[in-house]
Amino acid sequence: MNRARKRLAGVLAGVLVLAGCSDGGFNGLYSTPLPGGPDVGDHPYHVTALFTDVLDLVPQANVKVNDVAVGRIDRITLTPDTRAALVAMTVNGEITLPANARAELRQSSLLGEKFVELSAPTAEKPAGTLVDGAQIPLGRTNRNPEIEEVLGALSLLLNGGGVDQLQNISHELNDALSGNEPQMRALLSRVDELATQLDGHKGEILRAIDGLGKLSQTLTGQQQNLTTALDNLAPGLKIVADQRDQLVGMLNALNKLSGVAVDTVNRSRDQLVANLKALEPTLRQLSAAGKDLPNALQILLTYPFPDYAGNVIKGDYANVDARIDLDLDKLVQNFTNSSQPPVQLPSLPSGQGALPLPLPTTAPPANNQPGLGGLLGGLLGGGR
Repeated sequence: MNRARKRLAGVLAGVLVLAGCSDGGFNGLYSTPLPGGPDVGDHPYHVTALFTDVLDLVPQANVKVNDVAVGRIDRITLTPDTRAALVAMTVNGEITLPANARAELRQSSLLGEKFVELSAPTAEKPAGTLVDGAQIPLGRTNRNPEIEEVLGALSLLLNGGGVDQLQNISHELNDALSGNEPQMRALLSRVDELATQLDGHKGEILRAIDGLGKLSQTLTGQQQNLTTALDNLAPGLKIVADQRDQLVGMLNALNKLSGVAVDTVNRSRDQLVANLKALEPTLRQLSAAGKDLPNALQILLTYPFPDYAGNVIKGDYANVDARIDLDLDKLVQNFTNSSQPPVQLPSLPSGQGALPLPLPTTAPPANNQPGLGGLLGGLLGGGR
């Protein structure tokens, strides 16, 4: 008997020693593999997850995917800032999960053990692959309420949550509704019509909600500009407040001016309509003139001279721009002013200078007309 007691004491001492040791990855009895545990395969990978509260989750608890055990909890520690719990897990290498996978702390039954459920995200599209060393942040972790918390909340409701006031509430409702049955029926029918109309405009409501969402995104992107505008709005409002009297006076004067303008237009309406009708023929003729009117207006600034005079007259002097037609036949005919045929003058050879003109000697004019004299007679050899 004494020998059996000594053996039992030795076993208990060994168990206590194993339970008290915690060195590196060794965590006492929690580090001892349990028989019948989940199969992690030959090439498992290790991931971590951050939880705000792990309740009574312990190492060696299961890690499940779709309620199938695919791994185990290795250890549970606090983060350096002591605000979250860091849960290290080993997952079977054949299980593929997206990089944005979620981790939830769940319970196998009302009083069962806790485990971690890994799943793909539902609010966003799965992306990437969960690899060895990855960490699931707090934004993608959660835990379900425990039965103790539900019972505690129910106890608080029953003890001091106003359940004893239900009878008073029921009496008050009966008093309020008694005698108002037609009005309540009408109200319910209107509510039914309202729900029907809302259902008919469901598409517009959804588009409006989407528009509000886009507007909120735009406002979020312009947050800095809005902040600057609001900060600088106070000086502008102060200036407006200081000039309130001037603004009110301006608006009153504008109101009076609009009244006078309206009264003037009303009184001169008939004359204005008559003037417009009288102006119609003139406008028609201007339209019929077409391009002739702009062409005629070109000489307005140089009248009575043509518009080319602008190239000749340069301020206080004028340039001579002339073209002389030296047709000697016409000159002689014009100078003699006679009905005789013009004297045929020989043409000058090309490239030679001026030659004396062989003019015939003119006889005394018939009908007692005087001959050529003066400068013209000397030039033409017919003077006396």
